[in-house]
This record gives sequence, structure tokens and C-alpha cells, in this order.
Amino acid sequence: MPQTPRRNQEDFYLDVYAVVQCVPPGRVTSYGAIAEFLGSKGAARLVGYAMNALPLYQRNDVPAHRVVNRNGLLTGKHHFGEPNRMQELLEAEGVVVQDDQVQDMDRVFWHPSHHLTDTI
Repeated sequence: MPQTPRRNQEDFYLDVYAVVQCVPPGRVTSYGAIAEFLGSKGAARLVGYAMNALPLYQRNDVPAHRVVNRNGLLTGKHHFGEPNRMQELLEAEGVVVQDDQVQDMDRVFWHPSHHLTDTI
């Protein structure tokens, strides 16, 4: 059986950024949901590495604040400079955050597999 060619790390990161750019305002997704959509189920940590490696010049184009862990925790908040910046960005879009956790995850969660085709 032929194997699918593996993407290199840079291509994977670019795919992560493309997915994150699709997350609409007022919604959040998770590292794991992105990994699963990209065919790398179980690679949530690699998605986190990609978000951490996001070049400064792209930070205005990729809404990284909309990516949280599977429980809605703002685990990447320390990458936003100011301690509350990630929360402020989410709240400006109508997402309720309490104690560093997105509230009403069932309502605001956006799953790439439900909204995108596999053409990214």
C-alpha cells in the first residue's frame, strides 16, 4: 500500500496558520481539532509549537487568540505580551472568559472539520 508523503514542519505550520485564519470572530477552536483536521490526530502539541513559532509579521493576520486547549483554557496567553491580552481580544469578540477559561464552549467552539474542506 502506498504511503502518503509526509509534510515537512514548515508546510505543517503554514497549514495550521491557514486553518486559524478561517476561525471566525467570536468563536474558538482547539489545538487538537486543528491537528485532527490536518490529518495529524494526536499532534495538538505540534499545533501549539506552530502557534508559538508564528512570525511577528504575521501576528495581525493569524488570529492566534482564537486557539485554546480542548477545555477552553487560554494556555497560550503568555505569548501575547500583556498577561490579559488574549482574554481581552476574545472578549472584544463576544467570547466570555472567566478564570482563563472560555465559557460556554459548546456554543463558541468551531471545529475545522465541520466548516472546511480538506483542501487547505
